[in-house]
Amino acid sequence: MRISKDVARRFLLGRQGLWPGRRWRSPGGTERAMRAMENVQLDPLQVVARAQDLALASRVVGYRTDEWATLTYERRRFFEWGGWLALRPIDELPYFRMVMRRARQYGQMKTFHAAHGPAIDEMRDLLRDGRELSNRDFSMDARRRVDSYRGRKDSALALHYLWRTGEAMVTRRERFERVYARSEAVAPGKFLVEVPEAEAEDHLLLKDVAAAGFSRLAGAGYTLHREIPTSHVAAWRARKLADGELIEVSVEGYVQRHVALASDAATLEALIAGRMPRGWKPLETTTSEEATFVSPLDPVIGDRERTRRIFEFDYKWEVYDPPARRKFGYYVLPILWGDRLVGRFDSKLDRRTMTLVINGFWLEDDALATDESFAKAVARAMTRFLVFLGATAIDARAVPQALIRRQLRGLD
Repeated sequence: MRISKDVARRFLLGRQGLWPGRRWRSPGGTERAMRAMENVQLDPLQVVARAQDLALASRVVGYRTDEWATLTYERRRFFEWGGWLALRPIDELPYFRMVMRRARQYGQMKTFHAAHGPAIDEMRDLLRDGRELSNRDFSMDARRRVDSYRGRKDSALALHYLWRTGEAMVTRRERFERVYARSEAVAPGKFLVEVPEAEAEDHLLLKDVAAAGFSRLAGAGYTLHREIPTSHVAAWRARKLADGELIEVSVEGYVQRHVALASDAATLEALIAGRMPRGWKPLETTTSEEATFVSPLDPVIGDRERTRRIFEFDYKWEVYDPPARRKFGYYVLPILWGDRLVGRFDSKLDRRTMTLVINGFWLEDDALATDESFAKAVARAMTRFLVFLGATAIDARAVPQALIRRQLRGLD
């Protein structure tokens, strides 16, 4: 199957629920949106809102902050796990139990155990006694100091080890700090089993393809927590193509062919034919009528090279760059209009006055600065954004485009 960049963009956006508009409604639709995303990455920064809330607000009508947390820690529909803090459906836990076990012999966790075995045993015993533990429960002067980005106390690394290897799970968060408990106290017993390795590997690799939309299977070793020769990945790919679980996709701009889920073939065929895929109709406005602000950790833009090739948009989250090296700003959000990423803006929520302050606003095409329909689409998006944030005012003085600035000032 051959697909153009236009089809690729719409497929990537639509499969993730960002195009042609929000098609889920809170609260029930939040779970469906999280499942469609495959992995929801968590981040503690709250410059305007946290990245996970921004991602869900761009997909779900009426989304409210921390609905993901209610589904995860109260209703136990999802679990939190992994070095990049991802939420996955709880029914997938048996597949991840395999990589949790492998983590004990893989890289950093093996090093942690060798260096902090006594602390790990201590934390394990406390959890077995029914305690719920967070890193804040242990004072620095009572612990051995360590030098790790995972923590500064040996207790922090010990709890992290038990979480990554499956003995503990995050039962809730307090001020965004993880609180751990024994896995048996968090997840229903039916999910605390490990499926056969071949079945687990199949599921996790297919999940990677689903999350990517279309994939070259470059990260199989990281996903499976084991070294895997490229010949083995190629053999798995060939087998899944022959079994009819995958299809080959030739994407404009790439030499190497990708794979996609066979279950997405009908969606791709509809897009190629210029039709709207089944179930994609928006509940309210389209992204052409109302722009959408994309979370900096949104899966759609997670692959920077692909974002440049397919969207012709170069996006880097500059939050960890020194100020002098930032091209745009500290917390920049891309702007989706129609099926294209057409600009970006840097902002901060002043929580003292509940004013959203726009620090900068940039367009990929200067012609958009005088496009009335675009200016109105941005204003509609900002209206929804202010409601989501609970902001009561906007400071748009730093927006250099006069038409857009006037539209935004009219929201005050």
